Amino acid sequence: GMCFIRSSRPNVPVIYSGDEVFKVGQAKVVRKSEVDQVTVIGACVTLVEAMKAADELAKTGINIRIIDPFTIKPIDAKTIIANAKATGGKIITVEDHYVEGGIGEAVSSAVSEERGITVKKLAVPEGPRS
Repeated sequence: GMCFIRSSRPNVPVIYSGDEVFKVGQAKVVRKSEVDQVTVIGACVTLVEAMKAADELAKTGINIRIIDPFTIKPIDAKTIIANAKATGGKIITVEDHYVEGGIGEAVSSAVSEERGITVKKLAVPEGPRS
C-alpha cells in the first residue's frame, strides 16, 4: 500500500527521549490538563509549533490538549475521540502539507460517526515547503 516518508524537514527540537516506545496505531497525548478547551493534532514541525502555541495561549488562560498521532494509517481513533470529547468536541488538525490525504482527512474520517465532534483543518493551500 501507500506510505509517506519525510525525506527532509527543518530542524526541530527533539521532544521524546531516546528510549520512548512507539507503537503503530497508538497516538501520544503530549500535553493535557483538566481544563483544555480544544484538542490540537499535529506531527513533526506542526507538533512543535502546536506546543509553542499552547505555551502562549496558556499565558492568556486558554489551555489546549495536544496529540501526536504517530501514524495516520492505522489512526488511533479511540484516543482521538476520547480526547475530543474531553475538550468539548473541538479538534484542530495542523499540518505542513496539502489537506488532501493528510492528518485532517484521517482524523475527520476517524470521528465521522461520532456526534458532537467538529474538526477544523489547518493545512497548506498551495506549494508546501517543508
